[in-house]
Amino acid sequence: MKFPERWLREFCDPPLSAEELGERLTMAGLELESLEPAAPPFSGVVTARILGAEPHPNADKLRVCQVDVGGETPLQIVCGAPNARAGIVVPCALVGAQLPGGLVIKRAKLRGVESQGMLCSARELGLSEDHSGLLELDPDLTPGQDIRQVLELDEAVFDVSLTPNRADCLSILGIAREVSALTEAPLRLPRIDPVTATLDAVRPIQLAVPEACPRYLGRMIRGVDAKRPTPEWMRRRLERSGVRAIHLLVDITNYVMLELGQPLHAFDEARLRGGITVRWARPGESLSLLNEQRVTLAPDVLVIADEGGPVAMAGIMGGEGSGITLDTTDVFLESAFFAPAAVAGRARRYGFVSEASHRFERGVDPELPRRALERATALVLELAGGAAGPINETVAPEHLPRRDPIWLRSEKVPDVLGIPLSFDRILALLRRDFIDVQQNGGVIIAQAPSWRFDLAIEEDLIEEVARLHGYDEIPALTPLAPMAPLPVPEGERTNADVRARLVLRDYHEVITYAFIDEALERELLANAAPILLTNPIARNMNAMRSSLWPGLLQALQTNRKRQQARVRLFELGRCFLRDESADAAVPGFAQPLRLAALAAGPVVSEQWGVPSRPVDFYDLKGDLEALLAPLVPRFEPAAHPALHPGRSARVLLEGRAVGWIGELHPEWVQRLELGTAPQLFELELDAIRRRPAPHYVPVSRQPVVQRDLAFVVDANVPAQTLLDALRSEAPAWVRQITLFDVYQGQGVEPGKRSLAFRLTLQHDEHTLTDEEIDALLQRLCAQIETQFGARLRQQ
Repeated sequence: MKFPERWLREFCDPPLSAEELGERLTMAGLELESLEPAAPPFSGVVTARILGAEPHPNADKLRVCQVDVGGETPLQIVCGAPNARAGIVVPCALVGAQLPGGLVIKRAKLRGVESQGMLCSARELGLSEDHSGLLELDPDLTPGQDIRQVLELDEAVFDVSLTPNRADCLSILGIAREVSALTEAPLRLPRIDPVTATLDAVRPIQLAVPEACPRYLGRMIRGVDAKRPTPEWMRRRLERSGVRAIHLLVDITNYVMLELGQPLHAFDEARLRGGITVRWARPGESLSLLNEQRVTLAPDVLVIADEGGPVAMAGIMGGEGSGITLDTTDVFLESAFFAPAAVAGRARRYGFVSEASHRFERGVDPELPRRALERATALVLELAGGAAGPINETVAPEHLPRRDPIWLRSEKVPDVLGIPLSFDRILALLRRDFIDVQQNGGVIIAQAPSWRFDLAIEEDLIEEVARLHGYDEIPALTPLAPMAPLPVPEGERTNADVRARLVLRDYHEVITYAFIDEALERELLANAAPILLTNPIARNMNAMRSSLWPGLLQALQTNRKRQQARVRLFELGRCFLRDESADAAVPGFAQPLRLAALAAGPVVSEQWGVPSRPVDFYDLKGDLEALLAPLVPRFEPAAHPALHPGRSARVLLEGRAVGWIGELHPEWVQRLELGTAPQLFELELDAIRRRPAPHYVPVSRQPVVQRDLAFVVDANVPAQTLLDALRSEAPAWVRQITLFDVYQGQGVEPGKRSLAFRLTLQHDEHTLTDEEIDALLQRLCAQIETQFGARLRQQ
């Protein structure tokens, strides 16, 4: 597996040099075979623009070029390349330049015409074996730039030898996961947003042998321009990964394969007939492959076929008859999961091995095809244009790989490895490897991720523990008895769970100082008696915080000054309050743990598919409700000195106030120069630790009925009070009551508003009758009319 260093560091960037990273991979079982720069050493080569190219007076195959190399006057260079022409930007070796192989460029006369340098091909620079002409560069480049910097030729290229069981590392994402697990550096997954279909075109898919292909996805893209050139950044990454750039559409599928590990195939949609069928080859069928080889298909070869016959060897190589060409305008993209046993050995039987077969016969993540197809679609639309249809997915879930839980006895780990490892250490190492682990007494129940085909038994997990702990960290010592931590009650929410939920909502954890400016305590938080420090570390850090908000707002300030428009932060930490009754380590002071979060800027990052709008109170309220689920918080309008009047609320759980939520006060938005107002919440951590244990409820066989009720009430009546009244009066078979519309305007008198509620009704034992439903609705309407003076809205 070859890959360039910078591509890897986009996914995971540990604080290690390339050599240190290679050593870490080798010690973890991914042997580094070579680590070399992208190009051999050379110097004195710059970007140059050919201003003119005239025929040589004394040689038919030579041209005399006037070349701009960024100097005061152009250089005259004699060149024999067939593509030497005015306007292109190419590498130019100046006089005195040293090229690979020891060649030194000097002034020379070629057939009587002076030449002041040399225009270079890719082979002359050691970049590839292409010697068909000059290496054409981006035409927008400025002449005179060092070619090593422009093309990033000093970038390290890794060549890692993988064992057959580690097919998950046959991609940049897979290597990045491994590096993240080894170094604990954060893993930055590529953002893959679903592509909105703008076409209705769908090609039918049939899985005739679901045991060999249990998942197949296809998407049609029309109106692409296959003649557009492959971007230089993509071409560079492909070539440094050992894959030859062909043309744009094929390069995109290869790029996604190298990036995510999912082989894809692009068919020329116009050359397909009817639906797609995945089946075994039939007797006598043959196929001309893209490598110009014609093969007679054996009955145990899996094929992709249309109404005219096979168009590809499944998971191995496409057929020439349906392949992409520069004239292709409509594409059918394929992304599938093929069982390793259905692909293994077939390509070698016909005397070749493809990148796709190399991966499928070792095992590809069965959950990856859709993400890879979305990624490839986005790249096609971005680079080649066109319009995409919906993804058509056919799946046989019963034939997808089953990943049974693996039971690991914690006491067996030190017995096998011969070193003492705590239970927490084992759990931490396995979690670093993206393994979902659960504790059952002294046993770890591990669920391997979908991409790890090599984890199946207890010994596999022990090997992972040893590998991540470090083989060089295992001394020849007698192991000690392990220590088992106390179990965490199922009904208690841990700090890690709280953090994980917020991270999944796109928040980043920060740790800020517990020391803040006294002025913030007094003015922002209205704390008349802040806890002051006798010997502060700085003049603006002379008070202990009574809230986490000042630290988050200062972090937001820092991000704003660095042009970061969208910020999502949270902190879990202690606050410090005066409390004579507190049972604390320091008498007279309470040190509660609190959780606070801040959201500022657009709701989502800028993109073409979603219109931009600033985050508001209800966005943060949704995040808070997701954090506390299945607990259901209540929100009461209330004033807080730091929050916007009318846009703040007290958070209650089971009738107890546990925190605040709202928009920052406009005065502080201006004083802190934040531009737009952030949304904030802060909760007592102890109050949200309880987590009701899930319990089984039989699914009712009776039909669901929905009814809507709209009441006209005074505009100052909170909707929550009506909800409470409806729920208190409703029987158990009213499953849900939700507010779905608030209206003021034509048809509703001034000072009033219409609140519309949707009731979801379902009885466990019988189908509800119209009489039962009508009686319930009349009772609810009477309750609301009596209690709030409301009337039922008729239109």
